[in-house]
Amino acid sequence: MTQGTSYSLEVHPKVPQRLARLEELAGNLWYSWDRATRALFARLDPDLWEATGHSPKALLKRIDQQRLLDAAADPIFLSAFNRVLSAFDTYHSERFSKPGTAALQEGDQVAYFCAEFGFHESFPLYSGGLGILAGDHCKAASDHQLPFIAIGLLYRQGYFVQTVDAEGSQRAEYVDSDFENLPVAPVKKSDGSPLTIELPLPGRSIQVKVWQARAGHVTLYLLDTDVPENRESDRHIAHRLYGGDRTTRLEQEIILGMGGVRAIIAMGLRPSVWHINEGHAAFLILERMRYLVLGGLEFETALEAVASNTVFTTHTAVPAGHDQFPEQIIRPFLEAYCAELRVPVEKVASLARVSSGGEFNMTALAVRGSRFQNGVSRIHGDVSAEMLRDFWPKVPFKENPIRYITNGVHVPTFLAPEWGDVFDRYLGIGWLHRLDDPATLREIEAIPDHEFWSVRQTLKTQLLEMLRVRLRTQHFRNHGSESHLDRMLRLADPNEPNVLTVGFARRFATYKRAALLFSNLDVLRQIVGDSRRPILFIFSGKAHPADEPGQDLIRHIVRASRMPEFEGKILFVEGYDLNVARRLVTGVDVWLNNPVYPLEACGTSGMKAGMNGAVNLSVLDGWWDEAYAHDNGWAIKPAPSSFDPERRDREEAHTLYEILQDHVLPLYYERDHKPYSPGWVRMAKRSMAALLPQFNASRMLNQYVSSFYGAASRQGWRHAEKDYEGARSLAQWKARVRGAWPGVSARRVDAPVRRIEFGASVPVEVRVRLNGLAPDDVAVELLMERADRQPVEHQAYTLAPAGGEGRSDGGAEHRYALELKPEMCGKLDYRIRLYPKHPLMTHPFEMGLMLWV
Repeated sequence: MTQGTSYSLEVHPKVPQRLARLEELAGNLWYSWDRATRALFARLDPDLWEATGHSPKALLKRIDQQRLLDAAADPIFLSAFNRVLSAFDTYHSERFSKPGTAALQEGDQVAYFCAEFGFHESFPLYSGGLGILAGDHCKAASDHQLPFIAIGLLYRQGYFVQTVDAEGSQRAEYVDSDFENLPVAPVKKSDGSPLTIELPLPGRSIQVKVWQARAGHVTLYLLDTDVPENRESDRHIAHRLYGGDRTTRLEQEIILGMGGVRAIIAMGLRPSVWHINEGHAAFLILERMRYLVLGGLEFETALEAVASNTVFTTHTAVPAGHDQFPEQIIRPFLEAYCAELRVPVEKVASLARVSSGGEFNMTALAVRGSRFQNGVSRIHGDVSAEMLRDFWPKVPFKENPIRYITNGVHVPTFLAPEWGDVFDRYLGIGWLHRLDDPATLREIEAIPDHEFWSVRQTLKTQLLEMLRVRLRTQHFRNHGSESHLDRMLRLADPNEPNVLTVGFARRFATYKRAALLFSNLDVLRQIVGDSRRPILFIFSGKAHPADEPGQDLIRHIVRASRMPEFEGKILFVEGYDLNVARRLVTGVDVWLNNPVYPLEACGTSGMKAGMNGAVNLSVLDGWWDEAYAHDNGWAIKPAPSSFDPERRDREEAHTLYEILQDHVLPLYYERDHKPYSPGWVRMAKRSMAALLPQFNASRMLNQYVSSFYGAASRQGWRHAEKDYEGARSLAQWKARVRGAWPGVSARRVDAPVRRIEFGASVPVEVRVRLNGLAPDDVAVELLMERADRQPVEHQAYTLAPAGGEGRSDGGAEHRYALELKPEMCGKLDYRIRLYPKHPLMTHPFEMGLMLWV
């Protein structure tokens, strides 16, 4: 019997006029960090809110009409609606400049490029920490009302939805987003038609559609190739985040970098600062150079002009995290580009090679095409400087241009609202704008212990309720029994939250060592086996579908959790995303992080946990090395670098076990006849007070503005004024210096003095053969240090040009002299060096040329 043809019809409810601005709220990513706005939508239909993945636009398209009519007549809902609208309008109408933003001038604009953006789980354009950081960067820029735009790709498939079977095997499901349910809209041209830009690829051109999303004061522009004019394969280039083969990855990065620049220019925008957040967007350098070369500049001049106002942030200390493309893949793309510029392919390819004959390296292109470069923590800055030392081979790596700005997290997004209410009472209204005031944060320690503990227990209860719902679904999908579920959840009881809860949640890359806790199961049995001091470990996180070792870690943890002695004491929660992350970082008592040192570039999840009153237990790597102060958490000291990986893991696991047994468990259960541990509350308060002012996105953004954005804007104008006269003269000067430098030599001609009294001086004279360079083209510097003090004390002295004289072999030498008057006592070591100098160089060592006497 035939059932006939099935047809579908989607009927959208009509939002009542009284609630018309719900659509405006749903179309602005401000909801991603304003919990009151999200709560307003959730109140309309809690079940549908969960079913739509917390998407306001999707909810408004699917909600029952009667619920909207009821809400429009409900005084309680209308009161909440009016409060949200008032906050929304105030946020968008107030005009002020926050401290730190003054470094930018009238007319400046920052363009921030990134391959992923993590604003909220309803906007799936992210896979992990890079995207969440990018989202927080944009949110902070909005809070500061910075002249700031962001550029990314509009994927139909963001990162995959994860399920885990009973054996711990990960299953990845990709779901296409319906753009109608996302807070995006096409950018329109003056005639009202959608804006598209044309982009050449080997053998054809493609059309790229430009979308926009509002995030408070910031606009995010997103590029999409799924347009009818493109052939089928090209329509799918930007379909999946980090999807496809290496050619697809290359095409995505060309669209992001080159297409992003073309879109910006087509919209009439003129950024004065260009920020490449990770190397994926480095093709913007070549595209910006193309515009300048077609405008009449030499290739080298265009490079100097572009690099002068480009900022590059690297986020990985793992070599595999730096995209590289082999010759056979990259050459067809470069040939099309170079034909237009009339320059050899080799000339462009050399910008992106670490060594002769190497692959096309996106990090290399980003480094050579920028003059402001940074890692994302103090340790990562040093690691990056050493990793990239070949770009400045003669310069000690600690002095090369790589600096660091430690990441921070967006407080309104990740601080639980329960803490906001407490802070309003004890820190005073407006505390969010005084995070950098130590006096304000000291008030955290004045919050009554019982009230602090009550908030912590409330947040843990919410976490445990979420866990039970998700684990129940996970368990029954895997055909588990009701009785087994009861045993599995016996410690995850919202009615009994007085259980020490330890969380570990992040991307399951092998260097993060998710399974370190399971290195010695006999010791772990002792830790979890004390019924008087129960402990619950919660794991969550995704492994890349192509990362089998990462997926093996998930299997290892799930299988261990099913062992009788660990059942109910170790839980793995599938489907890690921003929603799960918010619950975990606010609800656990301890945040565990044990990466291989020094491969954790920063690691912001611990910041989020710490500012919510959790206590960090982490390897001294990334941000924790800067934050740890003995009384605000626990630290695992990295094993010596001379240890092989097996011994290293064994030693650090042993330290982890000792900390759990000797410090964490005793302190948490040291109740002294109270319902909580005073010592634990004291440590949690100190953690919160220490982390909030230093590791927030507002501080991070201020550092970018004051250290990079303002300087990059000024450098850009200096290079561009008078038809790029500055960039032209600098490029010509660098070419002349590079040609002459192999023939530059120096010798010291005075007799070194070994001992003097403090206040006396020593003459130092160096004679330099400049090989055709002018005396002012070279800096001669004496570096003095006293190594018997920690930290080592340094002092630099400049030798001044003092004329020239002939040599017996006919070569000309120039004298550089100094009356050295040391400002330190003790045994001092000093060396003398030469390097090129020019007033338009951004960093004194950017050429990488140096000569030691």
